[in-house]
Amino acid sequence: MSYSKFEFTNISRLDVESLGNPGKRTFRIVTESQSSVASIWIEKEDLLQLSLSIKQLLATIIEGEDAAVSSSSPNELEAPDMTKLDFKAGKLSLKHDQSYGMFLIEFNDVEGVQDIDDQSIIPDLRIWINRYQAELFSDQAMKICSAGRPLCNLCGAPVDPPEEGGHRCPRRNGNHTTDEIQKI
Repeated sequence: MSYSKFEFTNISRLDVESLGNPGKRTFRIVTESQSSVASIWIEKEDLLQLSLSIKQLLATIIEGEDAAVSSSSPNELEAPDMTKLDFKAGKLSLKHDQSYGMFLIEFNDVEGVQDIDDQSIIPDLRIWINRYQAELFSDQAMKICSAGRPLCNLCGAPVDPPEEGGHRCPRRNGNHTTDEIQKI
C-alpha cells in the first residue's frame, strides 16, 4: 500500500535555492533521486520553520541511535520514465522513522489541500533523508532565509534599499526614512 503519490528514497541532491532580489525572492527545494527530480516552491516562513524543526528533531535523537537500526531503507518504486515534479507546497510535515533511522519530509501541493480534512490528505511527495542530509539541508535553508533584507533596529521590519523607497519606521511615526535618520 502506497502512502503517497511519489516517494524519493535514494536522494542524490537536496538543495534550497532563492531566486530574485531580497524582498522579492521566491524559494524552492530541489531534490533528485535515482529516477526522479522535484522542484517544490515554498514560502520563506515555511522553509525557515522546516529548518528549525529539523534542528529540534536532530537534537532529540541520539547520534549513533540510527546505526543500531536495520541497514535496509525504504524502496523507491521504479518508474518507466523519469518523474519530474514542480509544485508549490501547501502543507508539509517532518517525521523521524526509527525503523529505518531516516527523516521523512512530506509535501502536499497547495492546490490539493484546500477544503480537505487534514486526516484524509495523502502526501503528494515524501522524501527520505539521512541524518547527514538533514543537517546539511537545515543549515543551507537557515543561511538562505537569513540572507534577506536587513531588519530595522527599532521595529524589526525589513528595510528596503533607498532606491526602492527605504523604510518608514512606525516607531518614528513614519516621518523619517532610515537614511534620513542616519543623517540627523
